[in-house]
Amino acid sequence: MSGSIMHEKISGFQKRRRSEKRASTRKVLLVGSPNVGKSMLFNRLTGSYVTVSNYPGTTVEVSKGYCRISNNKCEIIDMPGIYSLSAITAEEKVATQLILAHDAHAVVHVIDAKNIERMLGLTLQLIEAGLPVVLVLNMADEARQLGIKVDTHKLEKILGIGVVQTVATTGGGVNKLIDRISKATASPAIKINYGTVIEQHIDSITEHLIDSEQVSKRTRALLLLQESLDYSETSKYLKTAQAREQVKRIVRDCAAEIEHSVGYRVTVQIQHQVKQIIDQAVSFPLKHLVHWRERLSQFCMHPVTGIPLLLFVLYFGIYKFVGGFGAGTMVDFLENTVFQAYINPFATKVFSALLPWPVVFDLIAGEYGIVTLGLRYAVAIVLPIVGTFFVAFSVLEDSGYLPRLAMLSDRVFKKIGLNGRAVIPIVLGFGCATMATMVTRTLETRREKIITSVLLALAIPCSAQLGVILGLLSVRPYALLAWAVFVGATFVLAGTLLARFMPGPKPSFYMELPPLRFPRPGNVIVKTYTRMVWYFKEILPLFIIASVLIWVGQITRVFQVLVKGMESVVALIGLPADAAVAFLFGFFRRDYGAAGLYDLQKDGLMTGNQLAVAAITLTLFLPCIAQFLIFKKECGLGVALISSVCILIVAFVVGFFAHTMFTVLGITL
Repeated sequence: MSGSIMHEKISGFQKRRRSEKRASTRKVLLVGSPNVGKSMLFNRLTGSYVTVSNYPGTTVEVSKGYCRISNNKCEIIDMPGIYSLSAITAEEKVATQLILAHDAHAVVHVIDAKNIERMLGLTLQLIEAGLPVVLVLNMADEARQLGIKVDTHKLEKILGIGVVQTVATTGGGVNKLIDRISKATASPAIKINYGTVIEQHIDSITEHLIDSEQVSKRTRALLLLQESLDYSETSKYLKTAQAREQVKRIVRDCAAEIEHSVGYRVTVQIQHQVKQIIDQAVSFPLKHLVHWRERLSQFCMHPVTGIPLLLFVLYFGIYKFVGGFGAGTMVDFLENTVFQAYINPFATKVFSALLPWPVVFDLIAGEYGIVTLGLRYAVAIVLPIVGTFFVAFSVLEDSGYLPRLAMLSDRVFKKIGLNGRAVIPIVLGFGCATMATMVTRTLETRREKIITSVLLALAIPCSAQLGVILGLLSVRPYALLAWAVFVGATFVLAGTLLARFMPGPKPSFYMELPPLRFPRPGNVIVKTYTRMVWYFKEILPLFIIASVLIWVGQITRVFQVLVKGMESVVALIGLPADAAVAFLFGFFRRDYGAAGLYDLQKDGLMTGNQLAVAAITLTLFLPCIAQFLIFKKECGLGVALISSVCILIVAFVVGFFAHTMFTVLGITL
């Protein structure tokens, strides 16, 4: 008896603590599919910035910020992109689990007002789950331009929730949204009839479930019927230990009694309900207005016009701006004018006076010192290249061009076992291969994730490495062409072989297309700034660490032994012995190695043919340490190790083939 009373007291205390916690910090979940402006809205609400991208997959990690709503402190949680509670991708599963787990004060469902008919289904699911939902019709200005009119008052009455039209890019409607969040309550207005058979089995499952503060038993039962939830996630809500097997039996019985899958039947009924609501509250123009943006969108995706546009973007956006201006003009100024003329001599003079010990002096200002090598590479060579690339990439992001590139490349990517969605991490890889490898989690299957991760590690140079290589080869156009042909052919051949020998289903492709728009200078500046901050926080320390490791390698003679061993290998591909140092640098960071080639070229130690071979081999070289660790995390240690060994072999085999071909054919680049 006393134990029971004590349990009740503890339980009551825990409930009071939870109630006090909810009162002090309320949770607000931002939910919605990719490309609807969730991240921008998050920025408007919290004032803290999360990169806003016009392509799916940016908000893979859950982002959090805080704001005050009606004098209450609210934690705003920006969820991964989701199309339905019936999760398919890993990203959707994470979002669904978070929605089911959080006791939220409000669930803000953000949709694209132009695509309300396609996106309203998730709103109905959230309302039916018993959650306090607020519906946000974002991009309302673009919907009005297309002649789409939404009667928000009628929609509020039908759904029983707050409905707000917003323009997140300008902040329009955000104050009204804050007011609706403060008043958010669950609505009893929506209960979808899924048919007699499914309804009977929903009732059978709910008998085995206990009540939940977060989500209705009906929704949990429906997700179990669709096999969208693992039983381990729901076991704590089962009344008895035996209920798990009984629920499994009910799910099997339901699947056997209906013609199509449960998921299909559920989707059909939801869309039927959506259509009824749309007919009452939304009006569309009698004649579809073909906006200039739609024409331009088709222009970007059609092979006849899209490929020349892609070449134009690559030439002026990457080759001329990043390779010419960033890797040429800016690097020359910082390298020759700033570091060689001022910083390095000053550092040598100061530290030679302060540090009478040669070993310690070498660490700071020696040939491979933190200042004379680490900071010089990071600031004078890599930073201007990364900066110009981030500017170009941010412009492409904010314009909405990248998803159209995905549509354009879908047919080609299917040849290598992927789909157009994979172009997102591939293109991201030209910015940072480590970040791109993380984004592979948005791909639907493990097979696609592994293939994409291997191709990123093998043949996609990051912005710093790409920029240095463009700077090296921009004065030798034929060497640059040879590099592009060999690396591109290796990418296609590796992808084709992986697609052929790796088991798994053929990839399917579905993607929301955000609107094309003129890039907003403010967005481009903020994106570039935040990525530059990321560079200084994450990458600059790695250059310093690399300098320290090289210094340790020197004083222990390990560095010299490794360089000696590499000399025979680089000799096989026709490179001078000094190139071994650049490849050894590549073990620390691929862009670090590319910067080493820059020094060799500046000293006149490499011919055009050798530059091409070195650039080809170094591009195909091992992934950097950070990328390898993420690769291991996403695909497993075994896959990461085997892939790295194969990549190392492929890099030198292709380099040897290129050197041999140039020599036999008498090609001079």
